Amino acid sequence: MKLSEVKALLPGLNNVAFELEGGAFVPEHFHVTEVGQVTRRFIDCGGTLREETAVNFQLWNADDFEHRLKPGRLLDIIKLCEEKLGLTDGDVEVEYQGSTIGRYNLAFNGSHFILQPKTTACLAQDACGIPAPKQKRNLKELTNVTTSCTPGSGCC
Repeated sequence: MKLSEVKALLPGLNNVAFELEGGAFVPEHFHVTEVGQVTRRFIDCGGTLREETAVNFQLWNADDFEHRLKPGRLLDIIKLCEEKLGLTDGDVEVEYQGSTIGRYNLAFNGSHFILQPKTTACLAQDACGIPAPKQKRNLKELTNVTTSCTPGSGCC
């Protein structure tokens, strides 16, 4: 989900809620402790230089159980970061502390935001020697109808 999409959704919401994998929610007294733009430069295992840029939200739970981040306040934080940091309209990535700091993609289901776990992948599979997955084919596709055995043909 792009930052522009988050900004367009916020004015229509009564509250800001984030659902985790498995259906649990980030406690409603969370704070957004950071909003920023993160650029990652790296070389993949095939030797290709790559760069990824994302808008980053960091969520944190404190012991102030009465705290509630309202949509308008989050929109104000985003606007301030756009002005001061020059945020671009990139994909939003969310950091949230579970058993370790998790990184999530962001989606929306019509009422609240969904934290979608990110996964790793090899970006240079051709250079790593990872075999391409075998294509599954239907046996009927492999049979040549003109040369197949027919009853009484003596081929069996």
